[in-house]
Amino acid sequence: MTKSSPSMHFKGKDAVGHVAETQAEGIIASSEIHGTELPGHLSAAADSARETALVLVLLWLILWKADLPPLQILQILAIFSSAWIVWKTGRSAWLGWSRLERLHRVLAEEKWEIEHHRQQEREELKVLYAAKGFEGKLLEDVLDVLMADGDRLLRVMIQEELGLSLESHEHPLKQSLGAAIGVLGTSLICCFAFWIYPKLGLAIAASLMMAASAAFSAFRESSRIIPAMVWNLGLLAVAVGFIYFLLSYFIGA
Repeated sequence: MTKSSPSMHFKGKDAVGHVAETQAEGIIASSEIHGTELPGHLSAAADSARETALVLVLLWLILWKADLPPLQILQILAIFSSAWIVWKTGRSAWLGWSRLERLHRVLAEEKWEIEHHRQQEREELKVLYAAKGFEGKLLEDVLDVLMADGDRLLRVMIQEELGLSLESHEHPLKQSLGAAIGVLGTSLICCFAFWIYPKLGLAIAASLMMAASAAFSAFRESSRIIPAMVWNLGLLAVAVGFIYFLLSYFIGA
């Protein structure tokens, strides 16, 4: 068997270029629909709450413009919410499984590289730790320690080269539970608000849930809360206004 050259392993790049490329791939592999800052189940709950608030207020507006009686509107909203929670829960679980599959593929690829390109992996580690300020004999000693244990080396390469944290990956069922809670809570609040105030109760409740979920996500991500709330409420208003004027035009026509 012929040995692979360093240039083949690095795909024509030097060690620095290869490290930069693999770190970018790691960022992509770790990303998902919910993002990487907020824990998966909390992100799923917040996103599901926002999406549920949006679709319920749009559906309510369509049914209201169709001049249906309040009781029938409430029944339709409840039926829709039941189907929506199944969709959101299943989709969140599927996205979680897809992310785990990508992680397993990355682990397998990195393990193969360690087994077949050990010297090149040492060069990559040297670039990474030199950038951290290690140099001279201390750098070589650190590399010797890391290269002595295959399992430790795999973990270090995953975390340092690819930028992945194995502890941050949640089970897909936990993420789907978060999505289910977000849908269920928002649906119950919106339907209850419609029941006690059919004219504008659902719109008010949906706006509050949109603002609350946006504020929660921004708070947990250490982002600015007010801009997050304003942007989400603004987008909700644009969507509602868009469908309202379209319905008014076509129904009037």
